[in-house]
Amino acid sequence: MEYYNYIKSLHLIFVITWFAGLFYIPRLFIYHIEAQQKPAQESTILSKQLKLMARRLWYIITWPSAVLATIFALWLLHLAPYWLQQPWMQVKLVFVVLLIAYHIKTHLIFKSLQRDETHYTSNFMRLWNEGATLLLFAIVFLVILKSTLNMFYGLLALLGLAGILMLGIRLYKKTRKD
Repeated sequence: MEYYNYIKSLHLIFVITWFAGLFYIPRLFIYHIEAQQKPAQESTILSKQLKLMARRLWYIITWPSAVLATIFALWLLHLAPYWLQQPWMQVKLVFVVLLIAYHIKTHLIFKSLQRDETHYTSNFMRLWNEGATLLLFAIVFLVILKSTLNMFYGLLALLGLAGILMLGIRLYKKTRKD
């Protein structure tokens, strides 16, 4: 088990780079959606560049990081299967499943925008962008606190954070219109 901490470190590094991709890709989606509302020549140039940036981010950073974070997580659970008996780990894994679902849905949005098909507004994508933030908070607090009682308080804090994020988005939207 001497190498356990090395595997744990690699897991954490790839979780961080995975989230970096998940934080940035919706911003590119927002810019792409807004670029499609510009005059034709400008829209074509911007869309082409934004699709290239999104493709590189998604396939060179985000997907490989997701795969490697998962591989190292499974390796850690193989080395320490007793973690699966812990309630906090079971709840964390539920949030990880939600994170994977978020990633897959983001991939579907990515694919449609690569075809210049817009199914969402830029305001929706601003809200979507906060999904990764909420999942990150939930997962980190569960890992650090490792307590059922603290999970309850953490859930309340998560709901509070969601409210604050929604308020921030509304305020941003209001200042943008003015």
